[in-house]
Amino acid sequence: QVHMVESGGGLVQPGGSLRLSCAASENGINAMSWYRQAPGKERELVATISSGGGTKYADSVKGRFTISRDIANNTLYLHMNSLKPEDTAVYYCRGYRRGYDYWGQGTQVTVSS
Repeated sequence: QVHMVESGGGLVQPGGSLRLSCAASENGINAMSWYRQAPGKERELVATISSGGGTKYADSVKGRFTISRDIANNTLYLHMNSLKPEDTAVYYCRGYRRGYDYWGQGTQVTVSS
């Protein structure tokens, strides 16, 4: 069982920045992703990074968010810039290993003045 723990969420003003982190309890995670879920909406994919470093982003965050990972420390990051109120959501990390998906408990990001 791999445990994923997110951190770094909080309240930020529009135009501000935050960095989310997700620590995995074990190594060997292949693709890792960030998802988010806003109130009353379905969970959506924000960004994905493969074990080789390839990345993909949702159109809504391209140019503003950057996903990265520290494989040696089993940690995933999401650097979020130029935040907008519509980025408000609970952000979850997801890791895939040996046919199983592992999810974190989520961290709240609120963008408001």
